[in-house]
Amino acid sequence: MTIANGIIIVLVIIFLAQKLIPVKGVKQMTTAQLKNEMKDKTKQYIDVRTSAEFKSFHIPGFKNMPLHQLHQKMGQLSRDKEVVVICQSGMRSSKASKILKKAGYKNITNIKGGVSAWR
Repeated sequence: MTIANGIIIVLVIIFLAQKLIPVKGVKQMTTAQLKNEMKDKTKQYIDVRTSAEFKSFHIPGFKNMPLHQLHQKMGQLSRDKEVVVICQSGMRSSKASKILKKAGYKNITNIKGGVSAWR
């Protein structure tokens, strides 16, 4: 193996690790835990899947804010309340959590496994 191949492999591993490691300062919650939390109306529940995915099935109480529109729509969220984020599998909601964290939101929870784990 050449040095260049070794460097490429290391960079790929770093890239994948950054995608899979939970965002620092973002809580992780299972769908089982979420079922108990849904009674708490002080939290903001957002689903970052596409509008079509949301229309085909969504968890009552969640508001649709597609990931590609999050920058424009995040102003509708209160910075003082917890934001609970879900998607289909947990990948987009993790990305959305990073975006919210960078925008100054402090209390963010990502739902592990997403809507797929809920069903």
